[in-house]
Amino acid sequence: MRNLHIVPGTDDVANGMVVVARFLAKEQGDAEVVDLKDADCRKVASADEVWVHGMWLPREWKVCRWALKAGKPFVRMTHGSLSPMYLNYQGKWKKRLVGPIERFFLRRAKAVVATCEAETDWIRTYLGRRCPPVEVTDIKRFFNLSRVEHVDHVDGELHLLYLGRRHPLKGVEYLEAAVRQIEESTRSTCSTRLKIVSSAFGEEKEQIWSWCDVLVLPTLSDNFGLVIAEALERGKRVITTDGAPAWGDSLEFRVLSLESKESPDSGVKCSGACEIWSGYGGRLLYLKGYREGSPEQRVRLLKEAIGRLN
Repeated sequence: MRNLHIVPGTDDVANGMVVVARFLAKEQGDAEVVDLKDADCRKVASADEVWVHGMWLPREWKVCRWALKAGKPFVRMTHGSLSPMYLNYQGKWKKRLVGPIERFFLRRAKAVVATCEAETDWIRTYLGRRCPPVEVTDIKRFFNLSRVEHVDHVDGELHLLYLGRRHPLKGVEYLEAAVRQIEESTRSTCSTRLKIVSSAFGEEKEQIWSWCDVLVLPTLSDNFGLVIAEALERGKRVITTDGAPAWGDSLEFRVLSLESKESPDSGVKCSGACEIWSGYGGRLLYLKGYREGSPEQRVRLLKEAIGRLN
């Protein structure tokens, strides 16, 4: 069976959709990954099954239309685009305007593929009763997460790394505020250094990983977060949030909930950090209540998590 994967921008090696599509294509054997701009009706007609990665682009709808016209089954992979946080972010009126077109093609797909259980709920909520079958694929299986050791930080200093683009939904400003408050605290016994890197490749990237003690992904909206898998592959410790739900619902993890604390500012209860020990190795702190919390609660949760690693 010859599958064809259509992705927006194969030249962008940091594009998570491209990375996932290539993993899937390799697993499926005789599969091809094609840039959206290079896709045409002949390629679609010659495939046995077409996978369309991403949403909201008119050319993606054109690919779906070609598949329907050629009688070829197509699969949609939304890559977190239907997260409530993402839907209500910038361009929400445009997403609502083109929503009927997007639903038309999503509902005619052979299946919609999610990367975690939370994403299946987002898809079913968006598509309603006419939702096609929703399948979950565990992207973690493509990574070697078998390391069980990690290297402790140098005495007196903890190196935190945020690796990714600066974007309001990534929550970088809350991480920066948490580190500032830790450094200003007289109770801090360990110097905390934060490095924010938008993109790095090759030797430069490996040097950054060598410097890093803890990867922090303080995201508000990610379905998976490939950088987390990269960190765990290297035996690094990780702090992330319920904005990346794929790391909170895996059966490979044992979750230990910490005591919930009440915010003195709002009187609203906000769940404490959940400590997750992975059978793969590496220590991962998963912050529950972060996505729906106030800015103050998000900063507090990050401070608690960083403090546990000091």
